[in-house]
Amino acid sequence: MTDLPPKPESRPDKVSLWRYAKLFRQDILSAQPERLYRAWMAEFRTPFFRSYLVNQPDLVRRILKERPDDFPKSNRIAEGLKPLLGENSVFLTNGETWKRQRRIIDPAFEGGRLKETFPAMWDAAEAAAHRLAKRIDDVVEIEEETSHAAADVIFRTLFSIPIDHAIARDVFTEFKAYQRSQPIMNIAALLPLPRWMPRLFRKSTKTSAVKIRALITELTKQRAEEIVQGTAPQDLATKIMTQVDPQTGETFSQAEMVDQVAIFFLAGHETSASALAWSLYLLATHPEWQDKVAAEAHSLTGPDFSQLSKLKVTRDVFREALRLYPPVPMMVRSGRKPERFRDRAIPAGAQMVLSPWHLHRHTRLWDNPDGFDPARWGTDNGKQNSRDAYMPFSAGARVCTGAGFAMVEGVLLLAHILKDLKVVAIPSEIPVPVAHLTVRSRSGIRLRIVRR
Repeated sequence: MTDLPPKPESRPDKVSLWRYAKLFRQDILSAQPERLYRAWMAEFRTPFFRSYLVNQPDLVRRILKERPDDFPKSNRIAEGLKPLLGENSVFLTNGETWKRQRRIIDPAFEGGRLKETFPAMWDAAEAAAHRLAKRIDDVVEIEEETSHAAADVIFRTLFSIPIDHAIARDVFTEFKAYQRSQPIMNIAALLPLPRWMPRLFRKSTKTSAVKIRALITELTKQRAEEIVQGTAPQDLATKIMTQVDPQTGETFSQAEMVDQVAIFFLAGHETSASALAWSLYLLATHPEWQDKVAAEAHSLTGPDFSQLSKLKVTRDVFREALRLYPPVPMMVRSGRKPERFRDRAIPAGAQMVLSPWHLHRHTRLWDNPDGFDPARWGTDNGKQNSRDAYMPFSAGARVCTGAGFAMVEGVLLLAHILKDLKVVAIPSEIPVPVAHLTVRSRSGIRLRIVRR
């Protein structure tokens, strides 16, 4: 198949605030105008707020890398995620609280520690391939399968339990309900509502969030007891719960740890599931690249971290899927003080929207921006843009602490799944990207599984 990968239709350039809010609530991708794919900066004004979408690479760099403390994460993003993440998740906090949390979390995801998690990832990847091998000749909703696989990776690496463990299975079941019911931003992300005003969450969203957090609390309590008894496995949960902040001498409280595990599950499961599903769809529609991934997969010999060096094409395929379908399509920062961008006065408190979705497809930056071309990463254009216009995991000080983890996980899962199996596209079913918690397909992604 040679058609371009699916992309949501853009809205008309000018719509009423009510229409925009309605579109935004349904899907933030199709709520944006086409001009954002070529604009360096775009201003949006309403009676309630002013925001600026920024695509110009040097301005993006200024916000994320050069002066991150002047552009903290907007608290409006937290409005849609607090039911699940609580008040003190590292994804939502700013300032000294956030810096302290990162000092405790980051050591668990350093290179040497990542090697220690590789065998658990390998086991989860093998399990995913075995599950799909039982579905030969079936048409499979692939997002469900990648969600299962990604959740298995998280539970094996974080708590040393597989997905079929009773608590892990219950968390996974509840999260499937949560991720479809809750958009990444609710209406409070648009309107600066006072703190006392009730937020408009669906009942099902709140119910699922309460159940998930209760299950995570049970897991963290069990692990705390094992740490005291000296019987805890040396997995990510133990490393994070015992890590001492070198500046304060503190560790996470149990309540803080629940908030952090919630974001690990959201970021480490939901984003990976999204990226893997779109990777498999792109490979199903580009079988020549799928064959290259399968050929590399046959070079794997065992759960040794050095095996990743054999998967160069697979890595480029996964990078390209992250370019076309970045799991988190937009990030919002809040300017602490007045700024001047592109000779335009930016007032203090303005929302600065950074959109990997638009930046990764920017027509003035990328060759063939809407096309699937893993070979681009070896070209001068691809190498330049990998530095200036590619941020699937954010960038700078607030880059996702699990970015390296995600790249290992995604590449390893792709290789295991496609080593002995093929995924085949259904020509009559073209998925439509929408933004829920992450970039998913409106009606799922259905692929046929066949033996290679």
